[in-house]
Amino acid sequence: MKPSEDRVIFKVDVPANRYDLLCIEGLVRALQVFKGVIPTPLYKLSMPKPLPQMTMTVKKETAQIRPFVVCAILRNVSFDKDRYDSFIELQDKLHQNICRRRTLVAIGTHDLSTLKPPFTYEALPPNKILFTPLNQTEEMDGNRMMEVLSGHQQLKTYLPIIRDSPVYPVIYDSNRVVLSLPPIINGEHSKIKLETKDVFIECTATDLTKANIVLNTVVAMFAEYCKEPFVAEPVEVIYESDYPGNSFIKPGDKKLYPALEPRPMSAKISRMKASLGLEKLSGTQVRDYLRKMSMPCEINGKDPDALDVQVPITRSDIMHECDLIEDLAIAYGYNNLETSVPQTVAVSAGQPVNNLSDLARGELAMAGYTECMNWSLLSKKENFTFMRREPLPEELWKTVKQPYEYIPSAPAVAVSNPKTKDFEIIRTSMMPGILKTLANSKQLPPPIKLFEVGDVVIQEPTREVGCKNVRRLVAVHANMRSQFSLLHGALDQLMYSL
Repeated sequence: MKPSEDRVIFKVDVPANRYDLLCIEGLVRALQVFKGVIPTPLYKLSMPKPLPQMTMTVKKETAQIRPFVVCAILRNVSFDKDRYDSFIELQDKLHQNICRRRTLVAIGTHDLSTLKPPFTYEALPPNKILFTPLNQTEEMDGNRMMEVLSGHQQLKTYLPIIRDSPVYPVIYDSNRVVLSLPPIINGEHSKIKLETKDVFIECTATDLTKANIVLNTVVAMFAEYCKEPFVAEPVEVIYESDYPGNSFIKPGDKKLYPALEPRPMSAKISRMKASLGLEKLSGTQVRDYLRKMSMPCEINGKDPDALDVQVPITRSDIMHECDLIEDLAIAYGYNNLETSVPQTVAVSAGQPVNNLSDLARGELAMAGYTECMNWSLLSKKENFTFMRREPLPEELWKTVKQPYEYIPSAPAVAVSNPKTKDFEIIRTSMMPGILKTLANSKQLPPPIKLFEVGDVVIQEPTREVGCKNVRRLVAVHANMRSQFSLLHGALDQLMYSL
């Protein structure tokens, strides 16, 4: 905290999985519940009467690019400048966090009064989509939009998500007005303003679970400003009968979103207390501490050691009893937990291979060599092609009797889904890394003396995991007139010292 005249400013560290604390509304609400000023809000659905049920029809083509969509409506919202800015800022933070820069989920919010339901979620070729993007004055198709936004400082980051797809996802109302072209941009027609009263929220996604978390977070945070607080209107999402099914959706499914019902959980009070050394607490005290963490709960009427918890939609981070134990520790105060000496005697010591590695590092450093540290992951070209070697076939490698010896052509353990070609496999040799460091150090005056101590990963079919870490050492001496005897001398000194 920082004193400033007559007030104290607190700095709050928000955990990455507490999406409800990413805006001022959620932070204030959590503090009020913690201090006992207000109870944990109960979020409810309000079915439209006498208006018909809002619907969003999902076309089968969307399955090939962004297969899921969830929606909700906030009625009679009261915006001012601060609330509006917080509304936009929360969406940005969610996009960067749980949405993984819009690759998993993209949020679209619209002024419902400018639209005519029902809505459709489609996937069309970019030249078939015509609309005016947000904050633009020109009507354009999908291809032109890509050209225009390629120079946009923020939005250009998201263009590669769908650029190479033959179809782009798009949401229409019944008048064929474009609401949004996710995950890139909304349409100008349904832009939200301070005067907006009814807000339509849609989240398109490749991950349905995260889409529900994002939708529930936005609804829970800003339903507070509705005329009837903490109440949202649902939207029925209808998948066409010819929609290709998946593990979450079947053809012809009808789903009602958002799902605002709390999720029931059960926890053992004795186990929670024992985990933190808080046996002195009563069941009622444990219940009250969890309530301070926005976790409504009651002691089971039949089992006094059981706690029935109703996990609200804002606490998607609660997945197991251990999460409730963590919340109990936070509410009780980490600094208030009593420390104790373990009942078992355990003497710690370094691993022999690490002690040996440290000795080797010390000897080479005293010999004038500089230690470098390279990535354990590298590309196939760096490990094999650049070293002018080919990996042994795995069938032939299985016949090798001593796989721990230095065999340059040993097959590598591959990363199943590498994000970059620079990190495709785990190194089988230390040579590529130190040579790469040497190549990037050519501007230094000679001699250049480098070494590295680290692990390589060798395939070993007899082990449960199919591989084993092996500690290796590599050194390089580069000079205008390098001699093998110089490096051999360093090796002799190292072996003599060990």
